[in-house]
Amino acid sequence: MRRCLILLFALLLTACATSAPRPASRPLVILISIDGYRADYLDRGGSPVLAQLAKTGARGMMRPSFPSKTFPNHYTLVTGLRPDRHGIVENNIEDPEIPGVTFRMSNVPAVQDARWWDQGEPIWVTAERAGIVAGAQFWPGSEAAVRGVRPSYWRRFDQSVPPEARVDQVLGWLDLPRAQRPGLVALYFDDVDTAGHDYGPDSAELNAAVARVDGALGRLTAGLKARGIVANVIVVADHGMAPMSTAREVFLDDVAPREAFRVLAGGAFVTLYPEKGREAELDRALIRPHEHFQCWRKAEIPARFHYGKNPRVAPYVCLPETGWRLSTRDYKPSKPERGAHGFDPDSPAMAAIFVANGPGIRTGVMLAPFDNVSVYPMLAKLLGVAPEENDGDLRQVADALTR
Repeated sequence: MRRCLILLFALLLTACATSAPRPASRPLVILISIDGYRADYLDRGGSPVLAQLAKTGARGMMRPSFPSKTFPNHYTLVTGLRPDRHGIVENNIEDPEIPGVTFRMSNVPAVQDARWWDQGEPIWVTAERAGIVAGAQFWPGSEAAVRGVRPSYWRRFDQSVPPEARVDQVLGWLDLPRAQRPGLVALYFDDVDTAGHDYGPDSAELNAAVARVDGALGRLTAGLKARGIVANVIVVADHGMAPMSTAREVFLDDVAPREAFRVLAGGAFVTLYPEKGREAELDRALIRPHEHFQCWRKAEIPARFHYGKNPRVAPYVCLPETGWRLSTRDYKPSKPERGAHGFDPDSPAMAAIFVANGPGIRTGVMLAPFDNVSVYPMLAKLLGVAPEENDGDLRQVADALTR
């Protein structure tokens, strides 16, 4: 009888332990990128949802990392490392350790190859290792198993998927049973960047794209409210956008013989490789004063850019004045480019949006301009995970946090 009572008591204790409430989990964190959303677009009046999030939360202007390109800055936002440290040093890259392959945004096997991404650890990998389920909708880097880990939910990038469908996919993840539901979501929109390139940052088409993505944000916030989900929402961009014109163009083959160099990336930021036997000739042609642009040897790039030590950085980089294009006479674009990025990160035209809202965010805060590397430690703090080594400074964004 005594043995039965002891067994019954043990079973009751087990039942109580099982039914005891779990400690309250941290609110969901949603990181949203509106690619190419320049900081001042918010003041045009076409983003009422985003403006309300800013009004009842925190807002700031972010400096992108150098170069102010898409893949480098998206990976900086989720690793807290500058491109020279996380290895995605440009949208187009060559690596002596990965011979015969050129990393490009359009090269799907390369984009899904973790070797290109493993120099940094994105926040979703850290979250997954800490037991937080993560989902990434088209965020650059999420298609690869970085350091052996992918987010639990991810999709191969498909530009044809409209903003509303991207939001619905995220809400679908949030409709899963609690144990399977993400605690971190990264969501990417490219409409504003595409319109900026095709029509320019001051165009009606750009403003329409801004309104379209804002509508998708409204769909997301309404979906969260309907589900009773509390979230810290962080809206960022990778860079801004500058207007372009064929009247502001410099041809590099007017500076150096075309057969002396190979261009890997061109436009607002150019990476060059000398052809064999033409190294000294190219060096003399590039490393001297030029109108509207400047070139540097890899080892002599100005320190403020934090760039040039990674083996993937090209031997020469050239940076034009904001609004000027560097090209070659044999390059024939498929369509005019009326807007571009890749310019000096300190240029006002390159400034990126930052808006944060949620229970972990103070109301009515205007942050001083800050570097985008500091978004990462904020994400780690909101998630309650220990950040990896990074280049960010939480003090730059601390005023936006409730604690």
